[in-house]
Amino acid sequence: MNSLKDMSRFQHRRRIAVAIVIGLILVALLTIRSAWSNDRVHEYIEDFGIGVIVMTILGRMWCTLYIGGRKSSEIVRLGPYSMSRNPLYVFSTIGAFGIGMMTGSLTVAVALGVICYIAFQFVITAEEGYLEKVFGETYTSYKREVPRFFPKFSLYKETEVLTVKSSTLYRTFTDGLVFFVSYPLLEFVEYLQGEHILPVLLHLY
Repeated sequence: MNSLKDMSRFQHRRRIAVAIVIGLILVALLTIRSAWSNDRVHEYIEDFGIGVIVMTILGRMWCTLYIGGRKSSEIVRLGPYSMSRNPLYVFSTIGAFGIGMMTGSLTVAVALGVICYIAFQFVITAEEGYLEKVFGETYTSYKREVPRFFPKFSLYKETEVLTVKSSTLYRTFTDGLVFFVSYPLLEFVEYLQGEHILPVLLHLY
């Protein structure tokens, strides 16, 4: 990718690809049910999943406070971006894990987290090529010093003043609410499975 226009096209294709993957995953979840015989364990996993999704939404908003409207114009190295070069993707992966927990299955949660992580590696690789062309040594230095994905907490740096684009922050919050849609949807799927309307092909812990 050699231009901002190329980057925008890539981002558009990425969103379509992610939507397709999410759709396929949701279809697959229609045939999966938790194997825990103890209903309390099942409920604990679901409740923890809600907490994970709340953390995901707050985390994505935290990232937007620093990167909102500046992603393609400058290299941000403060806040979450001082610990990881892609904290938005980190929180989205955590969100996928949380969605998996909504099924009451830890296996599904780990599987969704891993799938999301692998998918983002392809996205990150493409974005890095663009950023290296645009920012040169500034980004190369950032790559050397800050991990690509998993945060290194000892690198954390903060700033006293932030300029926030409110529309971007609101959009991130709205986008994050999509994670919550999984809760009533998966509860409805669980009900249909309990009524034997939907077949259960896999029971997973």
